[in-house]
Amino acid sequence: MLEQLDLSALGLMAGAAFVAATLLPAQSEVVFVGLLAAKTVDPTLLFIVASLANTAGSVVNWWLGRLIATGGVERLPARLRPDPVRFAKAQGWFARFGWPSLLFAWLPIGGDPLTLVAGSLNYPLLRFILLVFIGKAARYALLWAGWAVAA
Repeated sequence: MLEQLDLSALGLMAGAAFVAATLLPAQSEVVFVGLLAAKTVDPTLLFIVASLANTAGSVVNWWLGRLIATGGVERLPARLRPDPVRFAKAQGWFARFGWPSLLFAWLPIGGDPLTLVAGSLNYPLLRFILLVFIGKAARYALLWAGWAVAA
């Protein structure tokens, strides 16, 4: 029974973390802390799943950015097409601050579009994954530490 609960909880965490990292409006922090509090899943495994799934969602944004940069923007649904003026500003911002900005891809406002811009500027995928993973894992580690102190 506990193993099934672990798998469903980990699946819930993976889904929430993945979607939260895309351009869709969602949050995974509540799910993460809720599952920590429920004590049905090994916290280390929960941390790993959340960090990996959240990073994977950002890779989807990177890929969409590549699609936009290669002229495939018309293949995207209208609601996923970036405003050209804002997108150009975001590209300038990324070009100005460079790779360290990817460590902040976890931020609720600006983090997801930042990953889209990185893809549009053809930022190397493996470096992208490493930097985004570090930032997102650090955020979950802080949530875990905060929960542990409060519990």
